[in-house]
Amino acid sequence: MPNPIRTAITALFIAGSALSHANNLVLEADTMDRSADPCNNFYQYANGHWLEKHPVPADRARYGAYDEVSERNLTALKSIIETAAKSTGNHAASHKVGAFYLSGMDEARLEAEGAKPLAERLAQISAMNTQQDLIRVLAQLHKEGVNPLFDFSVNQDAKNSLRYIVDLSQGGLGLPDRDYYLKLDSKHKKLRHQYKAHLVQMFTLLGDSPQTAEKNAIRILRLETGLASVSMTMVEQRDPEATYHLLNIKDVQKLSPHFTWSAYFEELGITAPKEINIAQPKFFAHISHLFNNTSMDDWKAYLRWHLVHARAQYLSTVFVNTDFAFYSQTLSGAKELRPRWKRVLKSLDQNLGEVLGELYVAQYFSPAAKAKALEMVANIKLAMVEQIKSLEWMSAATKEQALKKLDKVVVKIGYPETWRDYSSLQIDKESYAGNIKRSHEFEFKRQLAKLGKKIDRNEWGMTPSTVNAYYNPTMNEMVFPAGILQAPLFHMGADTASNYGNTGATIGHELIHAFDDEGSQFDGDGNLKSWWTTEDRSNFTARVARIEKQFDEFNPIDKLHINGKLTAGENIADLGGLKIALLALKKSLQAKPQPEKIDGLTQEQRFFIANAQSFRNNTRVEALRLQILTDPHAPEKYRVIAPFANMPEFASAFSCGKSALRSQDKRVNIW
Repeated sequence: MPNPIRTAITALFIAGSALSHANNLVLEADTMDRSADPCNNFYQYANGHWLEKHPVPADRARYGAYDEVSERNLTALKSIIETAAKSTGNHAASHKVGAFYLSGMDEARLEAEGAKPLAERLAQISAMNTQQDLIRVLAQLHKEGVNPLFDFSVNQDAKNSLRYIVDLSQGGLGLPDRDYYLKLDSKHKKLRHQYKAHLVQMFTLLGDSPQTAEKNAIRILRLETGLASVSMTMVEQRDPEATYHLLNIKDVQKLSPHFTWSAYFEELGITAPKEINIAQPKFFAHISHLFNNTSMDDWKAYLRWHLVHARAQYLSTVFVNTDFAFYSQTLSGAKELRPRWKRVLKSLDQNLGEVLGELYVAQYFSPAAKAKALEMVANIKLAMVEQIKSLEWMSAATKEQALKKLDKVVVKIGYPETWRDYSSLQIDKESYAGNIKRSHEFEFKRQLAKLGKKIDRNEWGMTPSTVNAYYNPTMNEMVFPAGILQAPLFHMGADTASNYGNTGATIGHELIHAFDDEGSQFDGDGNLKSWWTTEDRSNFTARVARIEKQFDEFNPIDKLHINGKLTAGENIADLGGLKIALLALKKSLQAKPQPEKIDGLTQEQRFFIANAQSFRNNTRVEALRLQILTDPHAPEKYRVIAPFANMPEFASAFSCGKSALRSQDKRVNIW
């Protein structure tokens, strides 16, 4: 079941903890390239030596500040897990994570089993004869974390955030996005050819003859291309109004008359909901067409493919390697498979994240870290208040509503107040794929159980060890897991300017998401409801269009430009977050003056350098192409040079001429 919470890659920050390393504080000498001109190539100036000394590891497609933190977190988690695996005590959580880890590390058993963990479901697919059989198997797969055809989720109602509803949305593709099926340029044609070859390999591993595997691969491409042709683009999906279509069950049935929805929900174990949000009606109308015009042999091939695709990484080596060869090597450029222990830990975090998180925060997240983060949040929110009040393009009426929303933003730091109860989840040492299946079934039941109940304000959309942060518009909350509060980019002993350039901009980034082109459509209670005057919204949209145009001009690779509309939300958050963090820094320095210079750098210079260093990153060509085509975040270099070119404060800090800034008529100031 896909996580409904939209996440944002943000600048990393850490706090004093067992994972901190004093020699990795911001602005270290071996990160910067002081021979570069900060006015002409600031990314190189701030990060040049680090970029040169940290090529992408063979088992990665990209490597940056996030990955440094992730690697340290993995080492910490490994220590926790190995201790848990040896535990003979009565701590149920330790037993569960230990057993899960051991099941994934038991290579001999995995090799002996091959595809046997899929046998029961494969037999069920093979036995399908009718559309009702197909619907039952489809629902069963959805319960087990396999998502052919469409995605099912339980989310807050975007226009009534006090209740949960069922969301049905487009899905069912094996390639990263619809455009991979539809674009006619040579690179996409080549990828489709490589995808077909991958499909043939997978069907062969399932026991098909070469001829049958070829036929089945053609079936998959035909069916998935049809789904892609009626799927929304990634840009279209960024509009929350465009993906909100609340229908009663009768209208859902009319929309897809050949799909028996009552049978689907019955197999899920619930009564058909009275109302359902159909995110993409055109897509679900096409599903009905498919049910009436697709052969059972096509459906069998399609479901077999999506089952093995979802489970390949939990099976024997030949499945793991085949999956890696296409999805990691071909699409992202990674050269080697990651060590098994790292892959198993990632899976463990995805499936038992709060069990693992409880053990993690006990060792690696201090009360001082939480207090420091909360202090900075308070200061950033105060700066945002001042920023809103000073906006020249916004009326007093809209400012009043913006301030009301800001006041209601909830902040979560570190970990949930109440840990998730996994006592009903069976985990054993004997079956890795079985543990995965049962974990997905457990999560699906947990989601279904929300229907008809009050909103769980304690729920988190990320695990405590995750190296990231997010803003959730229907909760009107921003969340910073303990995993992002680790070395190397923030330290309790670091200077104020460095902290605000990094941590402050991170907090500001998430806060601005409440007011970006998507978040600004939700009110303070998390409802998709306008709180703008018509004129103010028009002014806002015009300013967003200018930042979109700026990013459209960037051409990171070949003739592939950044998509300004796809990345608009993150670009707004980067620029706005940086501005309010700088304002908060200035106020902090007024209250608690610091030396004019540290290591020869002024406070404002250290602020901008710290921010740029948070985006240090080396990326393989394949991964860069994938990012530009599918990721709402622009490549890291442009998340530095673009906002800085809109800030006169940057040019002033480094005594740059006008060439370091965009011209006045092209400069953007939103928040």
